[in-house]
Amino acid sequence: MDFLVGGLAGVGAGFFSNPFDVVKTRMQLQGELQARGQHQVYYKNVPHAIYMIVKHDGVTALQKGLVPALWFQLVVNGVRLGIYQHADDYGLLRDEKNNTKFINSMFFGSLAGMIGAFFGSPLQLVKTQLMSYSSEKIAVGTQHAHRGMFYAITKIYGKSGLSGLWRGAHGMMIRNSIGSASQIASYSMSKEWMDENDLFQQSKYLSAFVASNIGAVTKTVTLTPMDVIMTRLYNQAVDVNGRGLLYSGIVDCAHKITKTEGLLAFYKGIGPSYLRQAPHTVLLLVFWDMLKDLEKTLGFRKLDVN
Repeated sequence: MDFLVGGLAGVGAGFFSNPFDVVKTRMQLQGELQARGQHQVYYKNVPHAIYMIVKHDGVTALQKGLVPALWFQLVVNGVRLGIYQHADDYGLLRDEKNNTKFINSMFFGSLAGMIGAFFGSPLQLVKTQLMSYSSEKIAVGTQHAHRGMFYAITKIYGKSGLSGLWRGAHGMMIRNSIGSASQIASYSMSKEWMDENDLFQQSKYLSAFVASNIGAVTKTVTLTPMDVIMTRLYNQAVDVNGRGLLYSGIVDCAHKITKTEGLLAFYKGIGPSYLRQAPHTVLLLVFWDMLKDLEKTLGFRKLDVN
């Protein structure tokens, strides 16, 4: 039941944050392997990017990749929040005073995020390629021209086999490991601190709301560099053997970005990344708390695990 609760919380959050994910993906691919000032800037900032996408691709383009995005949220957050909650149920996250142990929270958050990313990687691959596809007038990165999620999965599998669906998964696993650990640990610790000090207690979920904002900021700062690398690895074209035409892996991608675009390129799209992470993290973690409370009310949850 913990896995279903985590997955449903992710789906609820993913629907509202998806437009910013589209903008983030486009901005991360803009100027790929080109020096600053030597490429066309189609997306100047978040409002301008939204305007350009709506102008050239239509308003529905802001929800490109929504189907695989929601499936991704169901799988990844179902696995990672389910594992994390199980660790908590078995007493692996708290001390004798029931306070969260920071190191334990980081470890299980990281492990849960990495495992979730492995299972969700094919969906993230397809989602990225669907989000990047646009009108030629504002196209950035490789354009894959998939007609939908199942078409993309069939096309990738037909060209590169089962392993092709997990191309770039190592980058996703590192990215999610970092993001999950920083998000869950900062959320748990800050919420616990506020509850203990009677801060933001006017509403049952107010402290969860504030703590999830702290989690969003922390996650955005720590996650973005690896997120840029992951987007590039997923979106690049491949040869007949399924090998990337631009990057051979994480290290090669990081080296080429640094050499051609500079270190600041690792924070491309941080604006829409935060605007995505903020509502997504808030909704995800607040939904998670609410669904856990509902689970207890309906009697599904075992409060004591021996």
